[in-house]
Amino acid sequence: MDLHITNISDLQAEIFRLKALEKEQAIALKARVNSPSAIFSTALTLFPRSNDTDAIKGTSIFHPDMLNLVSRFIIPLALNKTLFKHSNFLVKTLVGLVSQKASNYVSEETVSGVWDKAKALFAKFTKKKEDKEYKPAPYVKPVGGAVV
Repeated sequence: MDLHITNISDLQAEIFRLKALEKEQAIALKARVNSPSAIFSTALTLFPRSNDTDAIKGTSIFHPDMLNLVSRFIIPLALNKTLFKHSNFLVKTLVGLVSQKASNYVSEETVSGVWDKAKALFAKFTKKKEDKEYKPAPYVKPVGGAVV
């Protein structure tokens, strides 16, 4: 904006315009943090969205960046608390670095793929055998004419 202020009235007009702009922005900011959902959506704007243009990916439950961010903390924490529980500082540091690099490959597709495979595996083991349809044995007449 290339504004040339040549006299006092131009300066006062610019001051008045800036004060009005400040009031508008204060009202917009108050409206933005007025409710918990507005605060949550404001916090989510801190994390950049990916440039995916698929409409299918836009309707997903987990945002890929958010899932990746969570996995960067969960994977090293889980490994260091379970498999490498009694390891030294250097091993835990290396596990943290490697697992953070591995968390780049965690996305909704990989998580849902692993989940589907696990469901199929458990379904294979827990699949109930189909009960054969009950058919009564055919009536056989006793031999010898004795009535039982």
